[in-house]
Amino acid sequence: MDMEQKQAEIIDQLLRRASTCNGDSLVPLIVDATSHPSLFAFSEILALPNVAQLEGTSDSVYLDVLRLFAHGTWGDYKCNASRIPQLSPDQILKLKQLTVLTLAESNKVLPYDTLMVELDVTNVRELEDFLINDCMYAGIVRGKLDQLKRCFEVPFAAGRDLRPGQLGNMLHTLSDWLNTSENLLVSIQDKIKWADNMSEVDKKHRKEAEEGVEELKKSLSMKGDFGSRGHNEMFGEPSGVMNYKEDGMRSKRRRHPVRR
Repeated sequence: MDMEQKQAEIIDQLLRRASTCNGDSLVPLIVDATSHPSLFAFSEILALPNVAQLEGTSDSVYLDVLRLFAHGTWGDYKCNASRIPQLSPDQILKLKQLTVLTLAESNKVLPYDTLMVELDVTNVRELEDFLINDCMYAGIVRGKLDQLKRCFEVPFAAGRDLRPGQLGNMLHTLSDWLNTSENLLVSIQDKIKWADNMSEVDKKHRKEAEEGVEELKKSLSMKGDFGSRGHNEMFGEPSGVMNYKEDGMRSKRRRHPVRR
């Protein structure tokens, strides 16, 4: 089972469970969701009406916890730790995993120094163990550790929940990409048309050249035949002349009868 399918099943179970909860009975569900080792998306839970009703109540801090895991990072938690319930070790691990996903959204090469600051990691060995065991083995990222350049190359990272206002930015980016793609397609089509026209011109020139070569061959062949006949007429011994001489000699021999 792939990560997305597994995550969808977990979310479905939590949604069914949340449908029967209200008020402080939602607190354990939120803690379980933000601690689950295979769950990295929380927008569906956050969108539930009964969860939204925690706003303004004594349990609203757990709504903030859910928002933190949906959109925030470990750095955001440290900045707001005084008004958010203390996180469990499983929640801390989860939030640091989510922090890596957020960093990988905008950069595919993450320097070790940046990661160590963002994750509160004190040494490279601890950082690499976390990236290998808790990120790559968990299936949320695929990447390569470059110890020489001290960076983590991330060609793939799982997506996080969309932050408020992020959808509009994504639509704008996709619209720009679509316009650029359409312009590029028009340019490619124009180049293909130009290439087709040049191909036709090249074929026409090639045909004309081949026809010219054939005409030249024919002309040279005709001149060769004519030259051969002229040579024979100039230097040869036509049969008519020879016959004439032979006939004259025969006539002369008949005028002198043989003596007995």
